Amino acid sequence: MTAAAVGLFIAVLLGSTLQRVSGMGLGLIAAPVVSLLIGPVEGILVINVLATVNAALTTLTVREFISWRNFGAIAPFMVLGALPAALLVGATSPNVLLIAVGVLLLLALSVVTLGKRYVPVLEGPVPAAISGALGGFMNTLAGIAGPAITVYAQAARWEQRTYAATLQPIFMVSGAVSFAMKELTGAANVSAVGNELWIAGGFAMVLGIFLGIRITPHVPSNQARALALGLAILGGVTALVRGIIGLVG
Repeated sequence: MTAAAVGLFIAVLLGSTLQRVSGMGLGLIAAPVVSLLIGPVEGILVINVLATVNAALTTLTVREFISWRNFGAIAPFMVLGALPAALLVGATSPNVLLIAVGVLLLLALSVVTLGKRYVPVLEGPVPAAISGALGGFMNTLAGIAGPAITVYAQAARWEQRTYAATLQPIFMVSGAVSFAMKELTGAANVSAVGNELWIAGGFAMVLGIFLGIRITPHVPSNQARALALGLAILGGVTALVRGIIGLVG
């Protein structure tokens, strides 16, 4: 097994385990690693595909806790963000976009966490639609949709179990949409990824879900929420740092 396949296996195993526990993690943990191992375009494409399958499988394990109303308010709008992001990948420096996304995410997360008591409850179709569009944009560009949805979930005061479960079908849609947009616009080519990487990623994903199912009952809700917020902040930092390194390098 090549170094790239080993690195992918470890990153996906950790990410899929964390996603089953806290609601997200695969894209946040694996996207930066895989981008470095096999390149930013093919790397994010791999994450889009694995995240779609991972979310579909995880959805089956948490389906009784999913808020399908919230899912319906967010998921359809992901295509609105995915299309411009796919076009920008081929036409604009993604590093500048990553920096902008990272800064905006960290500001928004700071507001809804540190200043939560001053933030009114944001519910309704417009905030949900905006979070969906931003999630689709970020997922296509950087393989991370969770932080944008987390900002809305925090502002809307979602309960942790509902939040973690509802993210799964949302991720399933965002991953599929991002992959389809890249293929249709020619921004990426799935045939450029070797079979060894798909096998390593798939096996790690299934093992991670299994471990997550075993660990989740032993993690209190407040700790799972704190972990989810920490991962969302990590997503913002990751996007910012990747953009800066890309510009400097």
